[in-house]
Amino acid sequence: MSQLRVSCFSISLDGFAAGPEQSLENPMGINGLENQDWQFATATFQRRVLGQTGGETGPDDDFVTRGFENVGAWIMGRNMFGPVRGPWPDEGWKGWWGDNPPFHMPVFVLTHHPRDPVEMADGTTFYFVTQGIHAALERAREAAGDKDVRLGGGIATVQQYLRAQLVDELHLAVTPVLLGAGEHLFTGLDMRALGYRCVESVATEKVTHMVLRKSAARAN
Repeated sequence: MSQLRVSCFSISLDGFAAGPEQSLENPMGINGLENQDWQFATATFQRRVLGQTGGETGPDDDFVTRGFENVGAWIMGRNMFGPVRGPWPDEGWKGWWGDNPPFHMPVFVLTHHPRDPVEMADGTTFYFVTQGIHAALERAREAAGDKDVRLGGGIATVQQYLRAQLVDELHLAVTPVLLGAGEHLFTGLDMRALGYRCVESVATEKVTHMVLRKSAARAN
């Protein structure tokens, strides 16, 4: 069975994955984009997400590359898809990424409000799932085939899958940033009791990468 992976999930030194007051102007909350500086600078991010050349190579770039390898579908929460809340007012919002999102595969968006699929360029289609995290994972695994499913944000979505012990691997990028407030990844989570252990740790000039995996005894 394919694995459910969280990759390149940045958290501040004080544990916040996003700052307070998320909005169209501040998609990661106030000061939240500081958490992502390490990733924005990499060659893989520049190429895969921004469609540009240049960027830095090295261990940080290697982790970003790993995040895209062997992935056949994505799951994300509505907060990651965009700032619109409540019933969809229209079909205008199609994500933060413009006409050609960087996924190039099916993306399953968790929401309480139904919406027709949105087909984008180069293979990206957003499907809106109202039946919860298990239904989204089932559909994503079916779409991914023998490849893995990558779980994006937001924080609440990752927490739901962690509580359900459905995440097989969690790659955290701990940044030397203090946000002070916002959305804290580990609130209400006992990662040890849930069966997660740190199996890899790599420190670079900009960030410390930590890979957590679920023990085989707790694998789904």
